[in-house]
Amino acid sequence: MTPRIDAHHHLWRYDAATFDWIAPEGPLARDFEVGDLDAALSTRGIDAAIAVQARQVPGETQALLAAAAHCAAIVGVVGWIDLRAEDIAERLAADTAPLIVGYRHIVEAEPDDFLLRDAVVRGVRAIAARERTYDLLVNPRQLSTVPAFLDRVGEGRFILDHAAKPAIARGGWQPWADQLAAVAAHPHVTCKVSGLVTEADHGRWAADELERYLDHIFASFGPERLMWGSDWPVCLLAADYARVHDVIADYVARHCPGAAAAIFGGTALRTYRLTIMAR
Repeated sequence: MTPRIDAHHHLWRYDAATFDWIAPEGPLARDFEVGDLDAALSTRGIDAAIAVQARQVPGETQALLAAAAHCAAIVGVVGWIDLRAEDIAERLAADTAPLIVGYRHIVEAEPDDFLLRDAVVRGVRAIAARERTYDLLVNPRQLSTVPAFLDRVGEGRFILDHAAKPAIARGGWQPWADQLAAVAAHPHVTCKVSGLVTEADHGRWAADELERYLDHIFASFGPERLMWGSDWPVCLLAADYARVHDVIADYVARHCPGAAAAIFGGTALRTYRLTIMAR
């Protein structure tokens, strides 16, 4: 039986200086730790989860590994490393913890040409050479650079986070739709069906508003290259954990029920090369 995996969540100890993108009076302005994660996973019987970096500081990967030591559900860590470091190969070699499955940089906060810079390409090539994944967090404007980036980097395992964050709240479509299809044409890229509710109107979104975007994501990548992630706790801006799960589970049940095991576990197992069993 394929374990049910949440392929994208975060943990943090909140401080306003580090998390300056969080509204100080909002629901995210507090600590989110492993007890909170276990409670969220239990609402939908999720077996395992991938912890993803939320800070670009040297201690982020180690902080997630320390949290994982107290949470059996965390079966992989997507950490942070300075892609532009001259000694990135040595830094990667020092990250020997088996739970480190890949790395991510918050590219959406960088200039639009960030992925095409020589130092970044060199850094991602080093990650691929260590046989670890690289999560791509880009906004719709930066999505146009991804195909050229992939061509320059070459072989590797790449995951597009949040389907590149389409502007659902204002009905944004092009050029996101064509550019997503161009990225999907690269067979070594998978996509996370995650983060969509926070791109909709937080207080007023409805499931049918996501339908058009989901149709295009599923048609572009095919169900076999998609994995579900909650993007918890960021999702709490728009919905609780159960609703985030259920809106995608309902879509899959209506459109491709035979792919549910892959989307809710199998693709993450294969892409992140995890070895786990359902609880």
